Formats: sequence, C-alpha cells, structure tokens
Amino acid sequence: MKGLERSVKRRRAATNPIERANRKDDDTFIKEHLYPSNPAWPEWINPKTQDKFPLSLTSSGNLSDEDLDACFKLVEETSRADYESSSVGWKPGKKLAEMKSPELRYILVKDIVGSVRGFTSLMPTYEEGEPVVYCYEIHLKPELQGTGLGKTLMGFLESIAVNTPPIEKVMLTCFLSNQRAFAFYKKLGFEKDEISPEPRKLRFGKEFIPDYVIMSKAVKREQSA
Repeated sequence: MKGLERSVKRRRAATNPIERANRKDDDTFIKEHLYPSNPAWPEWINPKTQDKFPLSLTSSGNLSDEDLDACFKLVEETSRADYESSSVGWKPGKKLAEMKSPELRYILVKDIVGSVRGFTSLMPTYEEGEPVVYCYEIHLKPELQGTGLGKTLMGFLESIAVNTPPIEKVMLTCFLSNQRAFAFYKKLGFEKDEISPEPRKLRFGKEFIPDYVIMSKAVKREQSA
C-alpha cells in the first residue's frame, strides 16, 4: 500500500466526535479508541522467527526526528518507484510535509534495539462528508513482508474505526501499478469505493485515466444488549 499525496476534504464542527478523538492525547487515544477491541496491543511476535517487536502509537507532533526520518526513508525505500511512475511524482519535500500533518497518528513497529521496521499512519477524518479512518501509509521492511504484520496493522485501524462512532469505514489510496498491495487489500476485504475517480473525457479529445484507486472496508461494531 502506498499513501497518495492528496488533500482530504473534511467537514468539521467544534464539537463533532471526530475532532474530539483527534484532540485526545496519545495515551487516551490508545485506551479509548485502539485497545478496547484489540488485545494484540502492544507487542507483535513474528510467527516465523518468534522475535518480539514493541508497538507504539504517537501523534505526528510527538514523533521524534529520528523516527520521522526512519519512516520517511521506509516510504522512499518501498514506494519511491510507484510515485515516480505516477502522475503525482516523487516530491520528497511535499511528502515529508504531509507526514508531519498535525492530526496524523503513527503506529510504529520497532525491533528490540529501537529501530523502526514498519509503520502505518492514520487519521480519523471526513472524506466527502463521510466519517472514516483514513490510512495514509503502511510500509514494512522487506524481511517483514508476508509475515502477517501488515494484516495486524490494518486490524488496528479497524479497531480504531469500531471504537470511534460514527465511523463505520476504513479508507485508503492505492496506486494501480502496485498490484501486490491491491491484492493484499482485496484479501482483507477492501473494495473500490464509490468516490474513487473514474476515467473521463476531457476537452479537446483528451482523456483522464486515474492511476490510483480509493478503497474502503466497512467495519461492524457489536450491538449492545
């Protein structure tokens, strides 16, 4: 999966539940929006090696320069080619600025010496007026791909959606050129969202053909008795 640099259209009010969630400190956010339905927190064990990887959640403003740099380098390592072949292009300064967006939160996966080996970034927000948890990025070091870590990280986003009413959907953007990521999301139950852009005719016989797809997955919360 690759997070596409795009503006998120948000409809906000001073007292809406999305803004209230975004205003919470990291510890409160974990306790109230992540942990209640996800006992896997705060450690992931590699099923292939049994190595343990501590997990942490932090808002972008609390992210250390070292961890931000590690996340940026991981984006570049795993996704630069996809950006360069797209209409967006690879623009390091713009990508770094996006990664510092105030309402982003990061879930970091580190090894025992504290080195970032994977991460996802997310934001409870509104997309075309609909409340969603938007997945901006999810990137893993090559040796951790295919281990189930990606599924675990996406599960955390689903937990946040479940525990943040009125959100009922996790949403993300995927480059169409990244067929491996597209297949991964499909396997997890993501489908093309109705707001995903379609090819269309432009003036003077030109045609717009999107090189990315917006995907989403509905989540269900347990009904109280």
